[in-house]
Amino acid sequence: MKINLPNEVQNIIEVFRKHKFDIYLVGGTVRGLIMNRKISDWDFTTNATPDQIMKLFPHSYYENNYGTVSVPSILNEDNTIFEITTFRYESKYTNLRHPDEVVWAKDINEDLARRDFTINAIAYNGHDFIDPFFGIEDIKSGIIKSVGDSQLRFREDALRLFRAVRQATQLNFQIDKETRESIIKNADLISNISGERVRDELFKLLESDNASNGILLLKEVGLLKYIIPELEKCFLIDQKSPFRHHIYDVGVHSVNSLKNCRSKNVITRLSTLLHDIGKVDTYHKNIETGIVTFYNHEVVGEELTSHIADRLKLSKEQKKMLCILVRNHQFTVTEEQSDKSLRRFLRIVGLELIDEMLELRRADRIGSGAKETSWRTELFKKRLIEVQKIPFSIKDLKVSGQDVMEILQIPPSPKVGEVLNIIFSEVDDEKLVNDHELLIKRVHELKP
Repeated sequence: MKINLPNEVQNIIEVFRKHKFDIYLVGGTVRGLIMNRKISDWDFTTNATPDQIMKLFPHSYYENNYGTVSVPSILNEDNTIFEITTFRYESKYTNLRHPDEVVWAKDINEDLARRDFTINAIAYNGHDFIDPFFGIEDIKSGIIKSVGDSQLRFREDALRLFRAVRQATQLNFQIDKETRESIIKNADLISNISGERVRDELFKLLESDNASNGILLLKEVGLLKYIIPELEKCFLIDQKSPFRHHIYDVGVHSVNSLKNCRSKNVITRLSTLLHDIGKVDTYHKNIETGIVTFYNHEVVGEELTSHIADRLKLSKEQKKMLCILVRNHQFTVTEEQSDKSLRRFLRIVGLELIDEMLELRRADRIGSGAKETSWRTELFKKRLIEVQKIPFSIKDLKVSGQDVMEILQIPPSPKVGEVLNIIFSEVDDEKLVNDHELLIKRVHELKP
């Protein structure tokens, strides 16, 4: 198998060889090269120690306890950083995440033996592959398989449980039977992993083309109930009902909605997955009619989503966006809505999130078994554009606080805001046109 390496990568290899050190590309880098994928992370491993590596590359830096030296690209293409780590093997893991100590290994085979999955335990020195666990064969077969004892691998680092599902999702691979059984047996260990680490894996999964399959796989191997238990419960809630368009239970509907979400924004994709989690606590079935309802599920869903955001350590901005989309996904779409109600909707959601909100609604409809859109929805979208001609806030008025103070001859005070609020309300109600001369005239009329 011939691999063409970029010149700068080949140059790094040559520097090590010149100084009599072993050097290999390793892990996901090699997997990506074999699969002919674009490489964004270039990882190397070597028998040189961090101090020796830094002598070879004076512009490098070393800021960790795991033997990884970072070497910035001299060409500075895409801010590329080459990560070069000394061969190592690891001792016991008492916290299910990090090794108690890191010890330099003697050769590449010892280093590869500590890695998670066979497809990541392949090394390449520019000429030959080192593949003691037959990872190349597993890549060709599309298999995720643990290196050695899968029970041991997952008990060393419980995040590997999620990583197996995430990589299977991203690569569209299957998980080896023994590895899968081990994930199921050890699924509860994921509870020991920090919210930040779980969030990072979840986001990578959600951003993949097969995200919906990944969520179902998390459920099948028993991880979902520990990661997002609120979503796991949704698969128990049937919503088929007379005179309703739903044909799936809440969980399947949520996953189908995610499958049809075209947004590249991971928070929009997460909100699409979580938008109906409030239905678990608001489920009601009329015994006489058989009609199922979920009144105010979006309100309950917002509260649950807020807790999920905190658990996953989302940023304030991410949490705000997530909650806004879940809380408002039930927005009304009728031809009878007033322009004022549409402007109110725009202000609540925010202009920057309108497209994401509409995409959630689109995915929600398809995920329910309904058509992608309707004439009412298309009319609604057109009207959202039209009503933006009216001011959204006081700052959009063609009159300022300075105008108010000069006309009323008053200093800065709450009275200025009161006058502006009156004018804005009248413009919003379309009783007054947002024209400078007309607004100035109206300020004069509000003189005591």
